[in-house]
Amino acid sequence: MNYTYMIALIVLALVLGGLSGYFARQIIANQQILNARKEAQKLLEEATVKYDELLRSAREEANRLGRAAEVERKERRVELQQSENRFHRKEEAFERKLESVERRQRDLDKREATIQNAKDEVAEIKQQQLAKLESLSGVSRSEAETRLIEAIRGEVEEEASGQVRNWQAKIKEEADKEAHYILATAIQRCSTDVVSQIAVSTISLPSDEMKGRLIGREGRNIRALEQATGVDLIVDDTPEVVTISSFDSVRREVARLALNKLVLDGRIHPARIEEVVEKTKAEVDAIINSEGERAAYEANVPGLHPELIKLLGRLKFRTSYGQNVLLHSLEVSYLAGMLAEEIGVDASLARKAGLLHDIGKAVDHEVEGTHAAIGANLVRQWTKSEVISQAVAEHHGEAETSSVLGFIVAAADSISGSRPGARRESIEQYLKRVKDLENIADSFPGVEKVFAIQAGREVRIMVKPDQVNDLVAVRLARDISKKIEESLSYPGQIKVVVLRETTAVDYAK
Repeated sequence: MNYTYMIALIVLALVLGGLSGYFARQIIANQQILNARKEAQKLLEEATVKYDELLRSAREEANRLGRAAEVERKERRVELQQSENRFHRKEEAFERKLESVERRQRDLDKREATIQNAKDEVAEIKQQQLAKLESLSGVSRSEAETRLIEAIRGEVEEEASGQVRNWQAKIKEEADKEAHYILATAIQRCSTDVVSQIAVSTISLPSDEMKGRLIGREGRNIRALEQATGVDLIVDDTPEVVTISSFDSVRREVARLALNKLVLDGRIHPARIEEVVEKTKAEVDAIINSEGERAAYEANVPGLHPELIKLLGRLKFRTSYGQNVLLHSLEVSYLAGMLAEEIGVDASLARKAGLLHDIGKAVDHEVEGTHAAIGANLVRQWTKSEVISQAVAEHHGEAETSSVLGFIVAAADSISGSRPGARRESIEQYLKRVKDLENIADSFPGVEKVFAIQAGREVRIMVKPDQVNDLVAVRLARDISKKIEESLSYPGQIKVVVLRETTAVDYAK
């Protein structure tokens, strides 16, 4: 019983506690709602006050902006009115200026008409004066104009001639200085022997009895020797001398060496001759290869084709005006390389072109054409270099010189061939060349006397001063130079000097 009572009490206490909690929460919630309403009312009142203030401020700002806009509108209206007034004033001023310009134009038209009338009157007076002058002088207007033009032309030609001479002298002086410096530098750096060896064409015999042994019975020995070597053996009345004749210098050298061996050995018969000639040919071929390799090495031109080496070696036995062609080629190679270095061109190409420039002379007796053209074809065939081939073809001016390398090789060739002692020529050829020079110069009109001096390297021409003036003298020197170039073949260059002198004499009494 007590236990049930206790449980009931506990349940009742719990129910009372829950009800008291519920009512407490309701009271708190109502209090919070009341506070919230008070806060909301307060916020609403503050917002209403702020709204009234903002509305008042906005109205005041709108009124202020309206007044400002009205003021600005009035100002703009005033400015627009002022602009319209200024435009009207400018328009009036422009109309006044236009009227003034029109008046000036009318005045100018009147003046132009007056000037034209004056010009017509002047032209009429001028025609009358010209007619009077023509009648008084007896010379028509066209004739007077022709005379005046001729006089002016003469003065202009004289002035132009003077200017041309001055320019030519200045340009020539500058070019000569530069050319002399380059050539002198190259020549000073090149040291070669002045005297060159000449191929031997005669054989000395120990006695005249050896001539009979060389001829042999019924001439069989000399025929065998000529057939084996390809030369002509001349046995004449000259004591103890046999002459070898052949256009091929290598054959002549083979014959010379073979004859020397046969004379020293004493055994001379056809079989022995053939044996000695064959051995000598092998020796000469070895000499040719050795000389070609030596020349390429000395010229610092490596990598040449063996055929070109062989052709170079053949040049050892070839001479031109007494100058050994191989030594000449080496000298041209040195000079071309140094000239190229001086002017900034590839020196290795210049040395190679200089060494091969006369390669055509090794076979010019076998192939038709000039040695320059033949050499160019050989170089093109064995080196595959068009640049070097072109330089070889151009070095004698037979082809139009267009490459720098061609000018360099031509200059080096001229230096080597024209230096003192380099070449020789017979007295007959020398006299003929000098005479031809004088005849060429003497063939021009106005020439009084001609003198070929300095071994034919300079021609001095005295002209008649009353027939040749300064301008004609310049043309005459150029024309004579061109005709010499076209008519003659010569080493180096020839200087043409035209001298004109006028002497005026008078006496004071």
